[in-house]
Amino acid sequence: MEGVGWLSFLVIGLIAGWLAEKILKRDHGLLTNLIVGIVGAYLGAFLFSAVGLAAGGFIGALITATVGAVALLALLGLIRGRG
Repeated sequence: MEGVGWLSFLVIGLIAGWLAEKILKRDHGLLTNLIVGIVGAYLGAFLFSAVGLAAGGFIGALITATVGAVALLALLGLIRGRG
């Protein structure tokens, strides 16, 4: 997520959280989507670097954050028993 300003980071987090919600067919609010997207952005960056991938620019950051947000929601679903 290098080279992305804080406002862009919030927009990317919000979109990524919303996309993750739609992909996993969950129903969360705007604030939850933002939080999931922001935490997912960090998780996605960690996962991408762990496997040697890098994504640049707005679209790359959005993809990274969305992958992380989906992984986060899936993990939380497993913990809560919603698989």
